Amino acid sequence: MATSLRDSAAMRWTALLLLALAMFCSYIFMDILSPIKDLMQETRGWDSLAFGTMQGSEVFLNVFAFFLIFAGIILDKMGVRFTAVLSAAVMLVGALIKWYAVSDAFIGSSLETWFTNNLNYIPVFDELGVSPFYEGMPASAKFAACGFMIFGCGCEMAGITVSRGIVKWFKGREMALAMGSEMALARLGVATVMIFSPFFARLGGVVSVSRSVAFGVVLMCIALIMTIVYFFMDKKLDEQTGEAEEKDDPFKISDLGKILTDSGFWLVALLCVLYYSAIFPFQKYAVNMLQCNLTLTPPDADSFWASESITYVQYIIMLLVAATGFASNFQKKAAAKYGLLAVSILSLITYCYMGFMRQSAESIFAVFPLLAVLITPILGSYVDHKGKAATMLVLGSLLLIACHLTFAFVLPAFKGNAVGGVVIAYLTILVLGSSFSLVPASLWPSVPKLVDAKVIGSAYALIFWIQNIGLWLFPLLIGKVLDSTNEGVTDPTQLNYTAPLVMLASLGVAALVLGLVLKVVDKKKGLGLEEPNIKE
Repeated sequence: MATSLRDSAAMRWTALLLLALAMFCSYIFMDILSPIKDLMQETRGWDSLAFGTMQGSEVFLNVFAFFLIFAGIILDKMGVRFTAVLSAAVMLVGALIKWYAVSDAFIGSSLETWFTNNLNYIPVFDELGVSPFYEGMPASAKFAACGFMIFGCGCEMAGITVSRGIVKWFKGREMALAMGSEMALARLGVATVMIFSPFFARLGGVVSVSRSVAFGVVLMCIALIMTIVYFFMDKKLDEQTGEAEEKDDPFKISDLGKILTDSGFWLVALLCVLYYSAIFPFQKYAVNMLQCNLTLTPPDADSFWASESITYVQYIIMLLVAATGFASNFQKKAAAKYGLLAVSILSLITYCYMGFMRQSAESIFAVFPLLAVLITPILGSYVDHKGKAATMLVLGSLLLIACHLTFAFVLPAFKGNAVGGVVIAYLTILVLGSSFSLVPASLWPSVPKLVDAKVIGSAYALIFWIQNIGLWLFPLLIGKVLDSTNEGVTDPTQLNYTAPLVMLASLGVAALVLGLVLKVVDKKKGLGLEEPNIKE
């Protein structure tokens, strides 16, 4: 008989679902403008630099105002429940500001005039070349960046809170599986936004970018409701167990010396920033990159493939791919396991065919997380039971390099080949998504093996902070490199993406070198990275 909510599998997984759905909604809002970069240029005058500066602003306060460290302190002092609700509320405020910034109401307002005339020069930040604004940046992009900074504070706070919440509910149980499952559902948000953001922007044949952002705002309201429900579940759990909320040792400045002199910490932190910088900033430009490198002919306006209903059909098939692929991991009987796997693969092929028939870059890129949803739990379970975390990191780096170089040199060679280009794009995107799965499955569980247990909370906060530097810098760099290598190009679907893609591939090369160093250090010091988490 269950003694607390935590002992009931249904309640444990309900708590996880509430947290994971909140993250799912936040992942959607994070990339809400990514699939409509071309429309932002056409309707709001955002060139690649303005777009990249706005996208990078999400983590600006986390990096330069050290908000991530404060988020860790709030979590330590106030506990999981309060911080979960606070993070969702902060994200909603930021989302509302961003929505107003791209709405028609902002155009011609006194606020637009103020943003046009101000924030063109910010002392110190401008001298250092790290200002989140610049002279000539469209007012709507500046104000949207302000909203996105606030959203980013809530989003990172939510990220560390969800991890703590999972530890609280799953300690001594299916923890790696729970973390893999949460990550898989959150990643589905990326696929969702790729399909629905352009759908809402073009709904009814009239282009309105604010409709897409409004869709994201509604989801952030849902995320807030989810965290409030979680608040009451978590409170009930504490009442049943009589536990105080679990808190790590708070972040101490004195911990810094201990962490920063630890070579293991630097290997993980640098691997993390290289990996994530090669993927998340790329996501923000990926749809536009495909528009520039694929030969896409829109279907006839009156055909089924151009109708609004196709979006819903394709999304249902995508959910079928994810659900059956994910569920196949948990089947004991071979017939059920391989039956579900077969349904998942057939659904994936159907989805890809529909994406090709729609001739839509955004629905082609939406396959990015689908393979990850299928294999993240498998990899998490493998690391739990068999080990080989460092080897997985090396493999992930190799796949990362291969994918970015394929996008840079192979894909453009197929321009003009309607079928060949799309096939290459699908395969590369699926492999890139799966390489991304290797990171959470192998990197995060390795941190406790590399860092002293007394400073683990502080180490995670620092790793996230270093990771955020990359997530701020690289959207900005991609935008700058794009503008400098495409001077005179006015059509947003005719840009040459070779230079930014080579830059991202070089991050993969650096990650590969560090992964190999980590293997050597592991062997020499006996850190146990290649050993399983669960000793049989």
